[in-house]
Amino acid sequence: MDLIIEGIAKAIALIVTLDPEVLNITWLSLKVSGCATLISLFLGISFGTMLALADFPGKRLLVSIVNTGMGLPPVVVGLFVTIFLWRNGPLGFLEILYTPGAMILAQAIIATPIVTGITVASIQNLPANLKLQILALGASRGQMVWMLIKEARLPLLAGVMAGFGGVISEVGASIMVGGNIKGYSRVLTTATVMEAGRGNFDVAIALSLILLLLCFAINYLLTRIQQRERPR
Repeated sequence: MDLIIEGIAKAIALIVTLDPEVLNITWLSLKVSGCATLISLFLGISFGTMLALADFPGKRLLVSIVNTGMGLPPVVVGLFVTIFLWRNGPLGFLEILYTPGAMILAQAIIATPIVTGITVASIQNLPANLKLQILALGASRGQMVWMLIKEARLPLLAGVMAGFGGVISEVGASIMVGGNIKGYSRVLTTATVMEAGRGNFDVAIALSLILLLLCFAINYLLTRIQQRERPR
């Protein structure tokens, strides 16, 4: 119990004093996970919408693969991204291993199936004849797709929250591809693991609480947007 109290006190002190290292770690966490989420939104919503609207042999199998990917273990993603980015790997020429760029890549791979799966479910949950009604009004196929996405925007916001939550809290892939380098690729999750391993539980608890506050702030903002646009 004393450790928890000390951790809370340490967290308050780090926040109030605007500790430079903690601010840098927090900002990098937000930047890496934010960029990865944006990439996953572009890929996930695009592919998910196409998958939901298309009709082809093997569609159920592909949807099943996407749904399986929603539970993709981050450490597995980290392993394969590390292999691909290794100096002798297929993408070794990029020379981004142990950089924030590699972390963004790994987190985007983790978040994209989550966003894709939720997009497929959101679009398929719309009324079956809505697509035909939109086309009958003279809309082009591109306009029809955009209107369907707008109609599904509330569950898609849940996809944003799920995707962001899945990457901001992961640690395995970030350590493997980022290296947890101080002042360069250290984020809140990797710093927490490191401090706990050193026995600095008060600092680890403080970093954990800051991470929880960050997640709550982002999700609260997205929830406000979602609830404000909810039909009355």
